[in-house]
Amino acid sequence: MSVIRQPEVLGRTTRRRVVGVTAALSAAAIETLAVGLWFGLVVGSRTSATALAGLGILFCGALLRTGVVGATISDLGDLLEPHRLGAAVVLTGGWVVWLLTAEQVGGGAGVAVATGLLAAILAGQFVLERYAFRPASNDGSIVAPILSGVVMAAGASALLATAWFTDWALSSAPIALGFTTVVVRIEALHVGAIIFAVFAFLAHQRRFQRLLDP
Repeated sequence: MSVIRQPEVLGRTTRRRVVGVTAALSAAAIETLAVGLWFGLVVGSRTSATALAGLGILFCGALLRTGVVGATISDLGDLLEPHRLGAAVVLTGGWVVWLLTAEQVGGGAGVAVATGLLAAILAGQFVLERYAFRPASNDGSIVAPILSGVVMAAGASALLATAWFTDWALSSAPIALGFTTVVVRIEALHVGAIIFAVFAFLAHQRRFQRLLDP
């Protein structure tokens, strides 16, 4: 009844939800594209050139995602300020540590250990990112960042598992397009990337819902 009597409250709530979902979609899209391209370049055999290129893509993606957070919960300002740049560096380093740990341990145990480590790093990075853009925040809860970190790390484990433990592909019949023929091919890694995108969206949606609450 109180909400019905005060339509402006309902309006503000709806706007926050729309902003939160839009920001979560943007952050998840950036994260999926950056992590997916980096992962495709460095998983398995890699050279110094592909490692450096992948690292550059990963850092640019981290910087853009940090920008989405800043634009959503505060004034965007200068992304190259030390504390905001630090949040992007921590995110980039977290993904690199995740993959190196999984490779070092190896097998299913490597995926499990790396997933737990990534969840912890992401939770810490989410807290750092929150205080980088909203230093005066009264929200000191650590539960929301931990849950978001666990969800995103679970999506990352699916991406890694499809690359390491599955080897299948589905191909369509040849499709004639003018003077050329196109074959649509879906591999297990593509499915892993889609799963990661969904989990990334869920993780970011939970984050923004919490960050945008008054």
